[in-house]
Amino acid sequence: MRTRIKICGITGPDALVATLSAGADACGFVFFPPSPRALTPEQARPLAARAPHLLKVGLFVDADDALIEAAVAAGALGALQLQGGETPERVAAVRSRFGLPVWKAVGVKTAADVSAAARTFAGADLLLLDAKPPEGATLPGGNGLRFDWRILEGNRPSGDWGLAGGLTAETVAEAIRRTGAPLVDVSSGVEQAAGVKDIAKIAAFVEAARRA
Repeated sequence: MRTRIKICGITGPDALVATLSAGADACGFVFFPPSPRALTPEQARPLAARAPHLLKVGLFVDADDALIEAAVAAGALGALQLQGGETPERVAAVRSRFGLPVWKAVGVKTAADVSAAARTFAGADLLLLDAKPPEGATLPGGNGLRFDWRILEGNRPSGDWGLAGGLTAETVAEAIRRTGAPLVDVSSGVEQAAGVKDIAKIAAFVEAARRA
């Protein structure tokens, strides 16, 4: 099975063109103001217009319906990634209201965390497994941390899922081989500084994931 690739935290046209040129399957627009990768819906609009055929995923952290609605319209979003403390009920409500696939990101550290997340968010269209943020972190994801992939051995979610956290061009092939992840999601691992994408790193990441 071919692993899908998402480049998250796109903020400018150069990174978007690099994502398209490399052949990634999806890009992520972050609608969370504390993030160095944050966009407003209006900032996302011209980027979305340049990539009509690319899956555009909006990342939200405990967002209200008004923000999601504005972002969906401006960013031509094809999926909604909920990265905060959203409950299963909130996941279902967002899915019902907007009629789009909902990805639920969950921080994990142990095999028990993976099993619990799969049970709790069985109603999500995709479960994105990320490393738990460090104590006191202001961002729920995009911290460049990875969890021990061995916790997925014999313990992979039965539904659609993806792998995030600490992935780089140097680690993604091993990650895919070890976990069999149907999707890999990278943000800080293809940056030269927080929120600043590196064109060469995007290309190298996609190439390494494809070769895996």
